[in-house]
Amino acid sequence: MQELGTGEAIARAKAVYDFGQTAIFASKADPRLQMVLYVPPTAADGRKLDLLVAVHGTGRTSAIDFRDGFAEFALYNDCAVLCPIFPVGIFGDGARSGYKFLEEGDIRYDLAVIAMVEEMAAKYDQDWSTFAMFGFSGGGHFTHRFAILHPEKLWAASIGAPGSVTLLDPTRDWWVGVRNLEARFGKPFKPEELAKVPVQMVVGDADLETWEITHKPGGRYYMEGANDAGQTRPERLASLARSFSDAGVQVTFDTVKGVSHDRIKVLDHVKSFLTTILKNRRAQ
Repeated sequence: MQELGTGEAIARAKAVYDFGQTAIFASKADPRLQMVLYVPPTAADGRKLDLLVAVHGTGRTSAIDFRDGFAEFALYNDCAVLCPIFPVGIFGDGARSGYKFLEEGDIRYDLAVIAMVEEMAAKYDQDWSTFAMFGFSGGGHFTHRFAILHPEKLWAASIGAPGSVTLLDPTRDWWVGVRNLEARFGKPFKPEELAKVPVQMVVGDADLETWEITHKPGGRYYMEGANDAGQTRPERLASLARSFSDAGVQVTFDTVKGVSHDRIKVLDHVKSFLTTILKNRRAQ
């Protein structure tokens, strides 16, 4: 399809592809990575919005699920939704999990997300110097590690059913603990900053499969202590909640009855949490 240059055609294309449920955009900072957004049409008239970054799981298709699943919430709560897309096997090796641990090869996924947010803030003339983040499964991996490293960027974090967790343990190295965080990423752990972030942790009480989350010697991410937080996702998330709470973080822990590893069935709990945080944030 030819890209027309008339003013009317340009305006129509922006309405179709840049607002509402958007096209998939490559990141200018790293075109290997993409993003898709929901942007309320009111932003075209200059309305100011908050931002939710929603991070996909291992299958990546939840990027679209999250964009569409949060669309109504975003429209009625004056939010945009940005969903990064980190392709499988970006280095030709078929690897699926690099983004979950924030770095892979020459990519720092945490910094890539910050660059995406800055790019889209400029595109839509918004102040997204801070934002909320939600992730489920692999996205839950990413979200809690992003919060540990960049708490100053978040006004809320919702962590859904990660398979493995990084506890705030100063006696163990990354990714099991945070002892070498500054040496690894160039930033020290600041518990006082993390304690300012309202955090939700959400998991189904029937999310009990362990085949994908049990680390074994020889595995790419195996290290001593990799399985110490618990056997199942609810157990590991409970360990993370205790670790965060011990550091002074206010944690809302939601266990969803009768739900297994199903991202769609936890979204109402996430929306409820974010709605409350937004109400309090705007009241201040």
